[in-house]
Amino acid sequence: MPPSPAAADQAVALLRTLGAADIAHPGGTLMAHCRRVQAQLASWGARPALQVAGLCHAFYGTDGFPSALLPPDRRSELAEAIGSEAEAIVYLYASCDRGATYPTLADADGGFRNRFTGRTESPEPHLVRDFAELSAANELDLARIDADFRSKWGAELLALFTRFRPLLSPSAWSDCRTVLAASPQD
Repeated sequence: MPPSPAAADQAVALLRTLGAADIAHPGGTLMAHCRRVQAQLASWGARPALQVAGLCHAFYGTDGFPSALLPPDRRSELAEAIGSEAEAIVYLYASCDRGATYPTLADADGGFRNRFTGRTESPEPHLVRDFAELSAANELDLARIDADFRSKWGAELLALFTRFRPLLSPSAWSDCRTVLAASPQD
């Protein structure tokens, strides 16, 4: 099911207003990347809130992409545009301290370190699954678009998503294997 047209349209309008169409990103612009991430999630059958979160995943910047469209203290603006459920996913994604979180995210007692607060949290299991799915969609987009990125990071990302496998949908896991598996060198 696609995201509600109103939420998706408001997300795109906000992305444009805040300059996402002008920010360089692998494969073109941040806007183009966000649209591809949303489309990837849709192809996996993600629920509408997760699709909209995919469209907006970079609003607060990330541990790997510090260019923020909005500071986290303006979360209410994004929530008003896309809904509180989708915004909560966006915030969780943006707040991740990857170095501290990735190694144990799929563990039953794994903590989630918030890079904005420095605190270790325990998000609800459905949010952890959303985070893993969004992470896969984001990284797979980069790997598909940029052969150098895939060559440099593909094996490490495949190892990461292998650890995340219990959190990923079967479609996401299948794409992780297909896109990130080592290919013969030319």
